[in-house]
Amino acid sequence: MFKPCSLFIGLRYAGAKRRSQLVSFISLVSMLGMTVGVALLIVVLSVMNGFDKEMRERILGLVPHIIINHHGDNGDWPAVEKIITQHSEVKAVAPFIQLGGMLLHGTDVESVMIYGIDVEREAQVSIIDQFIKPEALAQLAQQPDTVVIGHALAQRLALQPGDNVNIMIPQQSASGKTQPIFKRLRLLADFNTGTELDQSVILLSLATAQPLVAGNPSAQGLRLLLNNTFAAPRVAWELEQSLPYGYSSRDWTRSHGNLYSAIQLSKQLVGLMLFIIIAVAAFNVVSALVMVVTDKQADIAILRTLGASPRQVMMIFIVQGSLIGLVGTGFGVLLGLGLSVSVTDIVAGLEQLLNYHFLNSDVYPVDYLPVDIRQSDVLLVAATAFIMSVLATIYPAWRAAKVRPAEALRYE
Repeated sequence: MFKPCSLFIGLRYAGAKRRSQLVSFISLVSMLGMTVGVALLIVVLSVMNGFDKEMRERILGLVPHIIINHHGDNGDWPAVEKIITQHSEVKAVAPFIQLGGMLLHGTDVESVMIYGIDVEREAQVSIIDQFIKPEALAQLAQQPDTVVIGHALAQRLALQPGDNVNIMIPQQSASGKTQPIFKRLRLLADFNTGTELDQSVILLSLATAQPLVAGNPSAQGLRLLLNNTFAAPRVAWELEQSLPYGYSSRDWTRSHGNLYSAIQLSKQLVGLMLFIIIAVAAFNVVSALVMVVTDKQADIAILRTLGASPRQVMMIFIVQGSLIGLVGTGFGVLLGLGLSVSVTDIVAGLEQLLNYHFLNSDVYPVDYLPVDIRQSDVLLVAATAFIMSVLATIYPAWRAAKVRPAEALRYE
């Protein structure tokens, strides 16, 4: 009825109830082990890919690819900008002022990083405008003494739009003494990027920030956006060679490079460990099929006496073991995709239920669990798991082909 017969018998063996409950149990465990291993690997790779994507698209979209600074007196920024924009990799440039200070509201005090930005040009080098209401950005550019702050910082200080806050900035006087400068500001809005910037960053317009710096400079540096993010170290070195004396560059790999490398290394190590779990599950197929061969020795002997070749007997058990791997891998892929799609909501639900934040932006680069399901990873995991299962069937199938009919039927 079915040709080849090895396929038909192998499928019958895979679905038939066996006399030995232990053999059935081990086959089931092998299948479940494959399912769990494949599912876990897909979920973990999707989460690691999510962190990698957030790092590239969100975090590196908020921090500058390259910063150009000047040591000493105020730099000639228009001239420097002309030199920088001639480089083919430079996509956009924006001036900035950066200060460290304290944010005061009532009796609460928080240390903050103050950024003075050209609102219109900042949108060309950063995606911060995606997290702030357009009307708030317009007011920040047009209205003096206004501020936008990070969401987490606003929560800690219990601030609402319209509240007044004070900033204190240490500044060295002409006599060499350090004297604080106080500035009263009105809060326009907060921004929630889901990153560490929400904890300590406040944004002022460039015009509001300039009087807070000694000498009232037009800017303290330039932020650069590149066409190729990962070309930043090379471009920074090339720009530094072309700029006049006193200018220096710093690219994102010096501030966030360790984080990106850690994500890549973690992905590789976790992937390796979970591939080992899949390998263990695949080689459970070996023990299951060895016991099946022992259980089916009489059947093998009868098949051999009816004219089945050793190759056909081998194919019967290869088909059976491959079916275990195929079903386990298939269910693992479905389970892994289902968990990957819902794991972000599951973690968020657990955080609400337990009233505990697993990912805090004080410690982690983002405060939620990102997921990025990549078809290439899913196919790689599924193919590897199935190939391991097929390879695991070779030894038990070879043993089945070596069964001698006379010895197997001696006591039947």
